[in-house]
Amino acid sequence: MKKVKFRHSTSRFLLLSVVFLLSFSALSFSQEKQASPNAAQPAAEATDAPGSALGDPANGKSLFNSLCAACHKPYSKSIGPALNGVTERQSVEWIKSWVHNSSAVIASGDAAALAIFEEFNKMPMPAFPQLTDAEIGDILAYVETPKPEPQVAAGPVAQAGGTSKGGIPSNIILGILAFVLLMLLVILFLVNKTLTKFAVSSGVEIPKKEKRTPLWKSFVQNQFLVLVTAIFLLLGSAYFIYGFFMQVGVDQGYQPIQPIHFSHLIHSGDNQVDCKYCHSSARTSKQSGIPSLNVCMNCHKSIGEVAGATATEEYSKEFYDKEIAKLYDAVGWDPATLTYTGETKPVKWVRIHNLPDFAYFNHSQHVTVAGVACQTCHGPVQEMEIVSQNAPLTMGWCINCHRKTKVDMAGNDYYEKIHEELSKKYGVEDLTAAQLGGLECAKCHY
Repeated sequence: MKKVKFRHSTSRFLLLSVVFLLSFSALSFSQEKQASPNAAQPAAEATDAPGSALGDPANGKSLFNSLCAACHKPYSKSIGPALNGVTERQSVEWIKSWVHNSSAVIASGDAAALAIFEEFNKMPMPAFPQLTDAEIGDILAYVETPKPEPQVAAGPVAQAGGTSKGGIPSNIILGILAFVLLMLLVILFLVNKTLTKFAVSSGVEIPKKEKRTPLWKSFVQNQFLVLVTAIFLLLGSAYFIYGFFMQVGVDQGYQPIQPIHFSHLIHSGDNQVDCKYCHSSARTSKQSGIPSLNVCMNCHKSIGEVAGATATEEYSKEFYDKEIAKLYDAVGWDPATLTYTGETKPVKWVRIHNLPDFAYFNHSQHVTVAGVACQTCHGPVQEMEIVSQNAPLTMGWCINCHRKTKVDMAGNDYYEKIHEELSKKYGVEDLTAAQLGGLECAKCHY
């Protein structure tokens, strides 16, 4: 009887192909299941907005923001009283008379007008004779709109174990896939064992594996390969060790969490607050300085909450309002009475940009004299919700800046002579900071 050589590779390849196809199909099914959209939510029934009988709330919002928001808030006390519910406290006709000329209403001896005048430090409200009765009705329609409830972020909320609304829990899917894979491995083992027994009983010759020299022995016997590998490992190790030590003290990307969340995106970006309004000492001092909380309160005496449009997917309106409450707690400000309690708490801000003690850097020299923009070193802070260190602030980075930054000599008679001499020396019209001595060691190290 002729012996036929039996090869395991073909059967193993077929079985592994089956395993791969089954696993891939199961994974695709689970992904399609999870990606299927949820059932459409029923549309909310339209209802008449409260206060719509008074006028148009949309137009009232626009008028309120342009004329009233400096002193009033719809739902909380500010320089003036909260306006929500004002039509329940006073008649609409009285309110129109008050808006047109509050001083005249006070002079008439009206008891309600005198009470408001006394409560708010005897400061009459500015007169708005240009507002029509219809426009005042629009404003009242806006301020009488009930305060909206906090909205829960849309989208499925992850549950413990990875459950999502309208889908199968991910841990169940993974468990099923693991069980299927285990069963396939068991079947593969049994099929291989059965085929081997069948081949032996049928007289099929099963080739024996030839004993080969271990790979490590072959490697050791080749001295040239050992030498090349050793040199490669030494050079590679030296490269990575050098790179590691060169990163010591480099904190690029450092982004600590501050005790009070401060959004540069809202302040410097959306509201376009100048950097030097808060960091005023950067114009006249070596240090840029940390602004005192009194600077914050210049605006936040009147701003106790953010606009709903300012909130993002990651940070809600309620989150920002809680951070403003932390500011009030630190300075001892009572938003209900608009007075300071005298109980203050220190805020331990975390420093982000920090140069070594042996390096000298003067903010006023760069900001005031050289006119360098803050974003040159600190990056686009107006786009940062949480500020991080944008530049490496290494010596090489500073030197490269000095080499490429041209110095504006216009109107500076002090440097006129030295500019003329150095321009001839270097053969250029515009000198850089490096050509003016910006590469001298003593400029930054002393």
